[in-house]
Amino acid sequence: MKLLFSNIKELLQVREETILKVSGADMKKLPSIKNAWLLIEDDKIEAYGSMDNPPDIEVDEKIDASGKIILPTWCDSHTHIVYAGNREQEFADRINGLSYEEIANRGGGILNSAKTLQETPEEEVYKQSAKRLEEVIKLGTGAVEIKSGYGLTEEAELKMLRVIKKLRENYDLPIKSTFLGAHAIPKDYKERPGEYMDLVIKEILPKVAEQDLAEYIDIFCEKGYFTVEDTHKLLSAAKEYGLKPKIHVNQFNAIGGVKAGVEHNALSVDHLEVMNDEDIDVLKNSETMPVALPSCSLFLSIPYTPARRILDAGLPLALATDFNPGSTPSGNMNLVVSLACIKMKMTPEEAINAATINGAYAMELSETHGSISKGKQANFILTKEIPSYTYLPYAFGTNSIESVYVNGKLV
Repeated sequence: MKLLFSNIKELLQVREETILKVSGADMKKLPSIKNAWLLIEDDKIEAYGSMDNPPDIEVDEKIDASGKIILPTWCDSHTHIVYAGNREQEFADRINGLSYEEIANRGGGILNSAKTLQETPEEEVYKQSAKRLEEVIKLGTGAVEIKSGYGLTEEAELKMLRVIKKLRENYDLPIKSTFLGAHAIPKDYKERPGEYMDLVIKEILPKVAEQDLAEYIDIFCEKGYFTVEDTHKLLSAAKEYGLKPKIHVNQFNAIGGVKAGVEHNALSVDHLEVMNDEDIDVLKNSETMPVALPSCSLFLSIPYTPARRILDAGLPLALATDFNPGSTPSGNMNLVVSLACIKMKMTPEEAINAATINGAYAMELSETHGSISKGKQANFILTKEIPSYTYLPYAFGTNSIESVYVNGKLV
């Protein structure tokens, strides 16, 4: 099946050579072709070029993209899409003056979601999660990572990971799975957190590996959750099972989690709303991707990741949604890109790079996704008629997407 798009107003994120990520000043560069054509064969990008030299070939379908832009689908490297129910009451509680930490301390937050998840049948969890996944695909996401972490018991954590596995089997896009058993300390272990860490490491982790349910390991390294010592202990244990770290750090406090992640060659360190000079320095000369989650900052009214400090230090940055029931009940990457520009002072070029090629890097997908390159998977967004790509983050409340293609097929 050959599919030809012609008269494309602008073809974005065109990379002749495969790159893994972009960093620092290079993030301001977004290579493109104006008045372009794009040829898709089956599920791959076959060729592209300027309409000054249109292809003279037989195709199965032609689409006139006049006035429209094509860019790679968003690569969302940090989500908690698999959960049950919602936490709308806590939303109202925060409006009435309670902080996220106060809600968590009285049994709300992650522990609330864990209780609901534990009580919800696996098939129902799958149905709710599949609906959310379909929603984000229609919003332009073509690759996604999903974490466990709302189980907090062996049975419930494995249930979540099985749901992720079933989503991978039933949906035709890359879905990466992360074991986040160390998301919060369960109520029964409040006075003996070390015993819960032993449960995660000695009981749950071996079963996750044995059943091949995850590629990555995660931990919430934060005051009131898990310590830097816990982080070292868990990541060392997970390495024995071949699980790579992608960890929550610096959401409310800088306690050394970034350094711990880098020491364990973490694929990414995520949140980073609070950063000090040591955190910036330790990320230099590492292969670890910093990941910002601006819609979480919006929802919780907490600081935004200091993108300018990170980029001006020559580092890369990825953007992701943190889609979850408590702090970010949205998987809309278009909003994330807008917030990065509006609140984090990233340029449109930087934000699009962060949400495509760098997001792909944070899921080890750079060689197949995240750019318009020959031989890569044909996962891309066709916009409506818009003035320019800057309009995407500018019109933050408008859905500018006309259609989404995954593996060359219209969603």
